[in-house]
Amino acid sequence: MSLIPFDDRDGFIWFNGTLVPWREAKVHVLTHGLHYGSGVFEGERVYNGKVFKLTEHSERLRYSGQVLGFEVPYSTEELNDATKKVLEANGIVDGYVRPVAWRGSEVMGVAAQQSKINVAIACWVWPSYFSPEAKMKGIRLCMAPWRRPAPDTAPCHAKASGLYMICTLSKHKAEQDGYHDAVMLDYRGRLAEATGANMFLVMNGKIHTPTPDCFLDGITRQTVIGLARRRGLEVIERPIMPAELANAQEVFLTGTAAEITPVGSIADYTFTPGEVTRALIQDYDAETKNA
Repeated sequence: MSLIPFDDRDGFIWFNGTLVPWREAKVHVLTHGLHYGSGVFEGERVYNGKVFKLTEHSERLRYSGQVLGFEVPYSTEELNDATKKVLEANGIVDGYVRPVAWRGSEVMGVAAQQSKINVAIACWVWPSYFSPEAKMKGIRLCMAPWRRPAPDTAPCHAKASGLYMICTLSKHKAEQDGYHDAVMLDYRGRLAEATGANMFLVMNGKIHTPTPDCFLDGITRQTVIGLARRRGLEVIERPIMPAELANAQEVFLTGTAAEITPVGSIADYTFTPGEVTRALIQDYDAETKNA
C-alpha cells in the first residue's frame, strides 16, 4: 500500500489565523519545536461534520501550552471557529483534526521565551486507527520497553509532543515483533496505558482503570467512564499491577483515534471481547453520532 505524504496533499490548513493551501503550510528547519519538542497538540474526531468534544479539546490545547510555559495566542472560541472553517474548506464530514501549537524559529537554544507561538489546524479523512479485522478479534499487545515518567520528571498532564517519543519507540518495537501495540507501565511498575490510548480491565462485571496520575486522562477515557456509569456499571480508578491482568475477562483501549478497541491479548494473557466492551462500543457510537 502506497502512502500519501502529509506534505503533498490537496486542501487547506489553518495557519496562524489564515487558511493557506496545504502545501504552503511550512515551518523553518530551525524551529524550536522541532529541536526541543516545545509543542503541544490535540487529536480530534469528526462525526457527521462535527468534532466530538471540540471545546474540551480546544481547552486542553490551551492548558497544555500553559504547562509548557506559553500561551496559545487564540481563545477557545477562536480555536473552535478555526476548526469549523478548516473542516468546511476541506469538505470533511467524517475524519480527523490535528491542532498543534509550537515555539517558532526566532530563538535557537534551550531557553526560547521570546519565540513566537505558532498555531496550525489540519484535518483529513481517517478511518479506524486499527483495522476492522483486528478490532473484531481484539488486538494483540506486548509489554513496552519504556515506562511513563514520574510527574516530577516530565509534564505528564499536558499533551506535549516530546512525551510521545517513548510511545513511538515502544509501538515500533511492538510492530516489529508482530503486535499491534504495547502496554506501558508507569515509573512504579504499575499498568499505565497503551502508546496512544488509555486502558480498561473488566473483572467480574466491574470496570477497573489505572489512576491517571502520571499520564494523560484522556477525553475519550472520561467519556467512556461516564457512559459506563450511566449504564449502572461500577468503574474503579486505582493502581493496577501487571499480574492482575490474569484476573481480567475483558480489556479494551480508549482514545480519540482508537475510539473503543477490544484487546485480545497482552503478552501471555488472553481476553475475549465480551458483553461490557460491546455495550460500551454501541453507547460510544451513539454518543458520537448524535452529539
